[in-house]
Amino acid sequence: MEYTLVLLRHGQSLWNLENVFTGWTDVALSEQGRSEAKEAGRLMDEAGLAFDVVHTSLLRRAIDTASIALDEMDLGWIPVEKHWRLNERHYGALQGLNKKQTTDVHGPDQVHIWRRSYDTPPPALEPSDPRHPINDARYAWMPPELAPGTECLADVVDRMLPYWYDRIVPDIRSGRRVIVVAHGNSLRALVKHLDDVSDEEITGLNIPTGIPLVYRLDAHLRPIGSHYLGDPEAAARAAAEVARQAGTV
Repeated sequence: MEYTLVLLRHGQSLWNLENVFTGWTDVALSEQGRSEAKEAGRLMDEAGLAFDVVHTSLLRRAIDTASIALDEMDLGWIPVEKHWRLNERHYGALQGLNKKQTTDVHGPDQVHIWRRSYDTPPPALEPSDPRHPINDARYAWMPPELAPGTECLADVVDRMLPYWYDRIVPDIRSGRRVIVVAHGNSLRALVKHLDDVSDEEITGLNIPTGIPLVYRLDAHLRPIGSHYLGDPEAAARAAAEVARQAGTV
């Protein structure tokens, strides 16, 4: 028994374009991001892929990427499962701040730790801050211990895995063809789990926007192999650009 699972990071958002920390802020795709989503759909269609369900976050940049890509495949009708556990990492008090200006204030070493260490989150938001999830209608139901005021990647792994086991795994095992359209950090968390990447190594993993990552999984949902669709050099360049933006190269 072998399964196929496709992971897709949303296309470029307006705040990606403006070099702003986004996190749970609900920002739309840029024109480039919409083009990336359409190209992702073309690549998947060309590869003969098809899906029965899409899992995505509650953020429009992921939802819109899924919609555009699936429309390109004439699959806009398939069920869409949306859940906060697939949201981007919450960047706490950094959300909405320009990355360069933040680096100028706090220094590159500190900002690099906040952005890329596995277990050190940025400064947390107070519950009274308008940027805190409990002040957003989508998350107002959350108990205080569940609604994040900030997150590190380790936190994202912890909150993503229950969704993987409870919602995505049953879909895969039932024979449904699954695509997960999410974010750089929620997908890094999933890749960490699938590929058993160490805490140290995962900080250097960069997932490019808008390029489908195809996994072949065995009967135990362990990877047999994985690859990006399209030109491998283009995927490598896109990943290198993500690394550059994150200050890891």
